[in-house]
Amino acid sequence: MSSGRGDGFRLVSHSGLDGCGDGMQVLREGDALYVAHYGKSGMGTTVLDVSDAARPRIVDQWPAPAGTHTHKVQVADGLMLVNEERFKGAGEWSAGMVVYSVSEPLAPRRLGRFELGGEGVHRIVWTGGRYAHASVTPEGYADRIWMMIDLADPSRPVEAARWELDEPQPEGKRYAAHHALVEDGIGYLGYGDAGLLVLDLAEITRPRLLARLGWEPGGGTHTCLPLPGRGLVAVTDEQMTDGPGAPPRLVRVVDVSDPAAPAVVGVCPAPGAEFDALPLRYGPHNLHENRAGSYRSARVVFATYFNAGLRVYDLADPAAPAEVAWWVPDAPGDQGVAQTNDLFVEESGRTWITDRFTGGLHCLEPEPALAELLRAARLAK
Repeated sequence: MSSGRGDGFRLVSHSGLDGCGDGMQVLREGDALYVAHYGKSGMGTTVLDVSDAARPRIVDQWPAPAGTHTHKVQVADGLMLVNEERFKGAGEWSAGMVVYSVSEPLAPRRLGRFELGGEGVHRIVWTGGRYAHASVTPEGYADRIWMMIDLADPSRPVEAARWELDEPQPEGKRYAAHHALVEDGIGYLGYGDAGLLVLDLAEITRPRLLARLGWEPGGGTHTCLPLPGRGLVAVTDEQMTDGPGAPPRLVRVVDVSDPAAPAVVGVCPAPGAEFDALPLRYGPHNLHENRAGSYRSARVVFATYFNAGLRVYDLADPAAPAEVAWWVPDAPGDQGVAQTNDLFVEESGRTWITDRFTGGLHCLEPEPALAELLRAARLAK
């Protein structure tokens, strides 16, 4: 079994995903675990039976369409949504979103497809109901905007609305929508080098910009996670440059008690120079997103940090976040270092993490002290 090192976790299991170790988004629903793949392996989606977390078992895998990566997955209301996006300058590709029935979670059945065109669909956010939203690059656009997709008939999804930042893009900067998480009708949207955008979503198909907040050093703003009831949002700037010595990217805490006037109030401690000196990416990527049915907290934040693995922060004092646990997988094969990419945290605190290139899937169990902290910080159901 692939191993690692850390503080606060023990390794439960590892899967090489049948040689397709380029894992991206990961999500559990019942006994099924869904892993979306980056695309270098050619694989699209893997379905595992994790009823025994110590022995994850692949029950289905299917390849991505030619020239396409299908690296995101969302599940709710008996449906699974999978993106289709052009992969690394491919000459042919699929550009849309596929809908599957998961009435039998271990046996997804293709139900419908949304055809977008252009470069395709990047990241989807959907927790149930009529509308999903996603970052997309439609025909005629140079980069990603934000789109609402109507799933009233899941066999024939249609566009409901689109929105983009109406602001000139400075030279050398990239303004590109990533994904928005929502609390109390307010959306917090990472928009690349434009930073955090705060949107009024009282009418989901008619977003209204309330505020934009940037910072230095910044760039690649990715996940903006609202912490329920606290007027705070945890924000990652994705590291998109290989090291050593890449430009710094951080995890920030933003006060949104007045959504029209957001302000940075804290910065999570970076793992340190040991990792900055290593190759490939060192810096934040994604946060566990507090989905219903998963671990949910307004205080504890789980982050993937590429070559610095998994990091867990306690935001009891938002001005002075503290790292309370971490775990770094051993370097897979000849990759040199881990590239911990995405994560899903179960209600118990059990955590699944993926590697971007070849490291596959790891399952981690919190040690007793961390498990106690997680229980204390868990939101009431």
